[in-house]
Amino acid sequence: MTRSRGDRAAAVGVGYALAAYGIWGFAPAYWRALGSISTPELLAHRMLWGFGVGLVLLAVTAGFRTFVDALRSTRHVLPIALSALLITANWLTFIWAVNTGRVLDTSLGYYINPLISVVLGAIFLGERFRPLQLTAVGIAALGVLQLTVALGSLPWISLVLAVSFALYGLVRKLAPVAPVTGFALETFLMAPAAAAYLIFLGAENRLAFPVSDAFTNALVAGSGVITAAPLLFFNGATKRLRLSTVGIFQYISPSVAFALAVLAYGEPFTRTHAITFGCVWFALGVYSVDSARALRESGAGASL
Repeated sequence: MTRSRGDRAAAVGVGYALAAYGIWGFAPAYWRALGSISTPELLAHRMLWGFGVGLVLLAVTAGFRTFVDALRSTRHVLPIALSALLITANWLTFIWAVNTGRVLDTSLGYYINPLISVVLGAIFLGERFRPLQLTAVGIAALGVLQLTVALGSLPWISLVLAVSFALYGLVRKLAPVAPVTGFALETFLMAPAAAAYLIFLGAENRLAFPVSDAFTNALVAGSGVITAAPLLFFNGATKRLRLSTVGIFQYISPSVAFALAVLAYGEPFTRTHAITFGCVWFALGVYSVDSARALRESGAGASL
């Protein structure tokens, strides 16, 4: 690849990364606009519309054969069934938190997420802790501990989001399934339960969708796109950029969510929150510096 082609690929990769993490960052505003619909119903719609997008993606990529082959294979289906359960727990917690005024908790969860991934890598993949990595995890843990003591309870929303998404990433990393096929399989496995729940709500005359507001209906229908698009952009970015570069962008989404929570939604940001976020931000700084140094010492290429 010539330098000019490499530069173009890197520029496209940066665009994809900004798109992925930008969409994830503004996701609270999207789901908050649907606050008139209950969280379980929104989750069911997200699953079904996501499956619809998955079918479109399979058609565009001519991936139906791969999808059927994966569906017939226990080796492929079982890990994807697990990842579907994990991402369902993540989506449910996230939508509920957003629509109950807990966006700040979601921000903290996704700041913690990369540090949880480091721990999982050490436990399940045999990756060794570097000293600064261990220091970063410890500093973040201290921040969460002081928040727990100050509030008298675990910040469970943040921890559920961080752990569920980190475990989801681990399972998808180990599962021998391509991204588009995996997304289609996950949503396919979710679809029956989602459809059954919506049918139940309809039978009970408790189904909120569709509503009289066309904009709200469009947002519900668009939930599949808002779910799939950032995942596709993220995969495009990882193919064109070094992982360390992509890693820098991962702090965009919780930072946008943090700004929305404090500046747009007026959620309280107390001294206790400041200490916890300060610990986590410092830990992420240590983690990022250590990761960049390790990559440089490994002799990886200098390009983005």
